Amino acid sequence: MNSDMTQPRKMDISVIIVNWNTRDLLLNCIQSVYAHIKRHEFEVWVVDNGSTDDSVAAVRKQYPSVHIIENHANLGFAAANNKALRQMTGRYALLLNSDALLTPGAIEQLRSFMEEHPQAGMVCGQLLNEDGSRQNSIANFPTIPAMLMNETILRILLPQKFPSKRRQYRQPIPVDSCIGACILVRKETIDQIGLLDEAYFFYFEETDWAYRMHQNNWGVFFVPTAQIYHLQGKSAKYSANTRIMFYRSRSIFFKKWHPKTHWLMMAAVVLRLLINWSLNLLHMLLTFGRAEKPRQKIAVYSRIILWHLRGCPHT
Repeated sequence: MNSDMTQPRKMDISVIIVNWNTRDLLLNCIQSVYAHIKRHEFEVWVVDNGSTDDSVAAVRKQYPSVHIIENHANLGFAAANNKALRQMTGRYALLLNSDALLTPGAIEQLRSFMEEHPQAGMVCGQLLNEDGSRQNSIANFPTIPAMLMNETILRILLPQKFPSKRRQYRQPIPVDSCIGACILVRKETIDQIGLLDEAYFFYFEETDWAYRMHQNNWGVFFVPTAQIYHLQGKSAKYSANTRIMFYRSRSIFFKKWHPKTHWLMMAAVVLRLLINWSLNLLHMLLTFGRAEKPRQKIAVYSRIILWHLRGCPHT
């Protein structure tokens, strides 16, 4: 028997979409993939994290060629992506949020950049809001000074070190990390540095990945002309629980890569939280309690501060 008949066909791009109860967004996302990846052979993987909204059945009906991995619980972003990363056949992995929509030529531009820069391990494009305005698409590695200061101020004062949506970029630039809503990653890089770290349930997975890439002499880049709509955060609503998840992941990052200064980072985080709590309390007092937003923020900050004071428990 011809051995080629028993081997899966090699693809150029493996699109991996993790889903959790975002059926309609997921279907629109997949439609944008088929509409806008034209010039390269690709496969689509959907990893479902125990959805209860018939996402899997809808994908099977509308897109029978999509590979589906069904998890019976929400395993988180890293563990879910890793299941597809282990089985993909592409030279590149495109990790795509279910609330993202590709635009014409976006993936072609990202892939072309990777082809022209063989030391690029990860690349991302410009994320857009529904109205076409720019989102932050770049992430800096967390540092203690950044914990103590407002990142918006740092992006204004130090735009070269802290690139952001505030500046219009016309050419690709090297960055620390990318926002993980749409990232193209070289399979060769993954084979060298390993899969996503499953210690992160949600947030900082791609930051950790990018950090390992930098350590192993792989570049991470932002290509501003590749545009992707991102209907931000539709599968993770803002709440004390989601914020605690963010702080937990950032703590894992610091403990892993900066163990000697982890305690200092935690102290800086608590100090910043106390300042924000106090400012919102002042706002509430000045408005005689009529403003609803500061009351909500005080409740969220209070829970996060207490969580830190309890030693950042995992439950």
